[in-house]
Amino acid sequence: MAATFDHVHLRVSDLAASRQFYAAAAEALELGPVEDGAGWFSLGDLFVSDDGPPTTNLHVAFPATDRSGVARFHTAALAAGGRDNGAPGPRPVYHAGYYAAYVLDPDGTNVEAVVQER
Repeated sequence: MAATFDHVHLRVSDLAASRQFYAAAAEALELGPVEDGAGWFSLGDLFVSDDGPPTTNLHVAFPATDRSGVARFHTAALAAGGRDNGAPGPRPVYHAGYYAAYVLDPDGTNVEAVVQER
């Protein structure tokens, strides 16, 4: 099956604060480096810029390799300016092996780290 998305573009109000937040989250989840451009940065297929009104009501979920990765994400994202939106823990409402944490980025985007144990 082909990829559903080529990329997602998120607009933010403070590029430096958002870069700090997403770089910390990426490091905690071992997702690779944040790449910088003129007026933007990217994390894999997530492209972030400040060239328009901030994106609202978005939920982005990053994969974790295990529960400790979810916990590292939560701790790092909070330390980098995020706001708690759900501590690490099971989410059986989705399925028995769903384990996630949620943090709001500097603009209020709901950012999740999840491991789906089967």
